Amino acid sequence: MTQTQTQPTATLATPERTRTFSWSDPRRNAAELGRSSGLELLQAMSRGELPAPPVMHLLGMEGLEAEEGRVVVTMRAQEFHYNPLGGVHGGILATLLDTAAACAVHSTLPAGVGYTSLDLTTKFLRPVSVDSGLLRCEGTVISRGRRTALAQSQLTDDRGRLLAHATSTCLIFDA
Repeated sequence: MTQTQTQPTATLATPERTRTFSWSDPRRNAAELGRSSGLELLQAMSRGELPAPPVMHLLGMEGLEAEEGRVVVTMRAQEFHYNPLGGVHGGILATLLDTAAACAVHSTLPAGVGYTSLDLTTKFLRPVSVDSGLLRCEGTVISRGRRTALAQSQLTDDRGRLLAHATSTCLIFDA
């Protein structure tokens, strides 16, 4: 009886990549909920007067624009977003879609009122890679009531092609 040995597969000789990031204490922004409207808080983050939330640093989100009922978040597709198949992981894209939709709801809330996502329904339309360039995710409020809000978000690449779409329901509550 002979035994077959498998040879180790050749590995690509590429330099290891590293990434370092930092963030500010998220309690600072949370303390502003009672003093600032959602729109004021988001615009202060956009101007750099308040720090961006840690998730923006974690994923490498670059920009934030806010007006009442509308938020735009930008992020460059990076290798560290990749899944094993060589494209940006759907969970990263879902986080970007959730951020834009939920922050659009936040932009409509007065001081002392908070929100949380109840659901997120995503549709991925095209693969995303570093070749997609700067991703732009625009969230808008479709309907807002006293206790819930419905928002949507659309993710496009740097050529304006639609990559993904999401809808989200948010629960609104006194903070």
